[in-house]
Amino acid sequence: MTIAAARRLRNRQVCFVGIGMPSTAANLARMTHAPEVVLIYESGAIGAKPTVLPLSIGDGELAETADAVVSVPEIFRYWLQAGRIDVGFLGAAQIDKYGNINTTVIGGTYDAPKVRLPGAGGAPEIATASKEVWIILKQNARTFVDKLHFVTSAGHTPGNKFSANGSQSVNALKGRGPTLVITDLGILEPDPETLEFTLVSLHPGVTVDEAKAATGWDLKVSANLTETPAPTERELAVLRDLHARTKAAHGGATSEA
Repeated sequence: MTIAAARRLRNRQVCFVGIGMPSTAANLARMTHAPEVVLIYESGAIGAKPTVLPLSIGDGELAETADAVVSVPEIFRYWLQAGRIDVGFLGAAQIDKYGNINTTVIGGTYDAPKVRLPGAGGAPEIATASKEVWIILKQNARTFVDKLHFVTSAGHTPGNKFSANGSQSVNALKGRGPTLVITDLGILEPDPETLEFTLVSLHPGVTVDEAKAATGWDLKVSANLTETPAPTERELAVLRDLHARTKAAHGGATSEA
């Protein structure tokens, strides 16, 4: 999953990175095929090049290795809201078929939920102001749900349409919205007409039935379904080394724990 996500990033793209799996994938891309990818973190780090994975957006490793550190208002106003972010890379607790995500509450009511999650942070702004949004999360019936308990960050909600070509849409959302969902089972992209996320690639060893069983809606499958290329030895070696250095630096804790 991490390697499949990392491969999508290209050299010199500007990527607004979320903590956890998005950060792992983005830094793996930087350490392999895209050494000049520009990683931006919400805390103000621009061009961060951490040697270990940060535990949070406030991790000193980000500031120490960045090309520049600016204020949080500048990150959002000058970089994000001005349309300078190529890819917003987010994680999620829940997602629906249109790429709306929940990182706020699950079950019960907002005031008394069964599970209270970390919350929005900068994700709602990233989701609506980046040129495109990629989402990475593990796929099962609890995370891929037919109806979200709470919409934290907007996807292709009716009346909330993003522009197909990245130009300004009727409701002033600047980008194309969610364009990619990467899971531990495969890769999904929105249907050009319905914008419903459709399975376009399966990871090696995964079947269509397994992907469908792990989805809380009737998962559509592309007529041109492919298989994700298996990880290379170099990709695996760099990823394992990154995790090992992170574990050693943080005493066993990682941003994906």
